[in-house]
Amino acid sequence: MSNVLLTVTDVHAGYLPGVDILRGLTLQARANEITLVIGPNGAGKSTLLRTVFAFLAPNQGSITFGERATAGLRPSDLKAAGISYVTQDINSFPQLTIEDNLRMGAWVFRRDSARLRRQLARVYETFPALAGRRQTKAGALSGGQGRMLSVAREMMTEPQLLLVDEPTAGLAPNLVEQVYEILLTAKKASGVGILLVEQNVEQALPLADHLYLLNLGRVKAEGAGSEFDNARVRALIQECLLG
Repeated sequence: MSNVLLTVTDVHAGYLPGVDILRGLTLQARANEITLVIGPNGAGKSTLLRTVFAFLAPNQGSITFGERATAGLRPSDLKAAGISYVTQDINSFPQLTIEDNLRMGAWVFRRDSARLRRQLARVYETFPALAGRRQTKAGALSGGQGRMLSVAREMMTEPQLLLVDEPTAGLAPNLVEQVYEILLTAKKASGVGILLVEQNVEQALPLADHLYLLNLGRVKAEGAGSEFDNARVRALIQECLLG
């Protein structure tokens, strides 16, 4: 049985009529794997995630999640179906406690109290650092802890696929490894597939089960993560920048 979760086929998408950022993009993401998407600024990396999560509608092409086409679905539909999205910003509610933030992440089944209790227990087991501070306000967390809460909140819905947009952006270098450990923990605990967009290429590269390098809205190179080292990635990105 195929473990492909997401298939993006010949997708064109953008923010203005007639101006596509994605220009025929094709890729896949699989269960229990980290699919790393890299590329120079303006390559379409974050636009890809926004299109997958239905914040943008493709102008051409198709996206399927499992066997289901996502055309016409809303972000809330996709979240209920098993896709969660960790945005680039730490978007917790700072005046709410950690536990209240986690409950907010479970809004799609907020009336199912048994499932809510079960998921809280599971998330606290996965991220024990949060369990010990469940009544702490989110605004009091460090940058790394804030990222942990962002991931944990999205894990409340037991997603099959986690979209993660530049999780180390703006963080001190000593926190980068901590953030990647959080993603690996989430994958190990649940088998979730992770589609990771990242600018911090050298440190993210060891995480990649599969890698796509984008340029100008298309795939320039792709393959197993083991096929890419820092020298090859630097050379490819230089090619992109030099045209």
